[in-house]
Amino acid sequence: MRTHLSKGLGFSKEDRDTNIRRIGWVASTLTKHGVGVICAAISPYRAVRDEVRASVAQHGSFVEVYAKCPIPVLSDRDPKGLYKKALAGQLPNFTGVSDPYEEPLAAEVVCETDKESVEESAGKILLRLEQLGLVPPPGGKLRDYSPEEEAKLKKRLGDLGYL
Repeated sequence: MRTHLSKGLGFSKEDRDTNIRRIGWVASTLTKHGVGVICAAISPYRAVRDEVRASVAQHGSFVEVYAKCPIPVLSDRDPKGLYKKALAGQLPNFTGVSDPYEEPLAAEVVCETDKESVEESAGKILLRLEQLGLVPPPGGKLRDYSPEEEAKLKKRLGDLGYL
């Protein structure tokens, strides 16, 4: 996203907000046209997250997944060593260290990544999406299709190379 959609933005609060608004605009536009969207962005400010939630929710569902993890664990996991540099004061405006991260107040899913395996976190996300009717349960369907609709879907998926 930052390479193309938000090229030239820095890491000031204003630039971070602009970046998230742009990502949100793309997500909202795609949602409006029936496309399921997954965005993985560091969105440190609650007000902008709420703004994007409202924008996307006009056209479909918005599900916030909070990947929660303490800074020391993030630092240990960081292959580039950015957290260590930020903790040493060498990187200014670093989210969660020298710049704030406002935790979500009511995320639909909270994954405590220092306590859960990847599989457990993914399972929590899928379960919540199933509960919200956004993905079918294992072996299930979101809705019943007529034989004609099902034939059209199968043909389309085949044409796209998925079947």
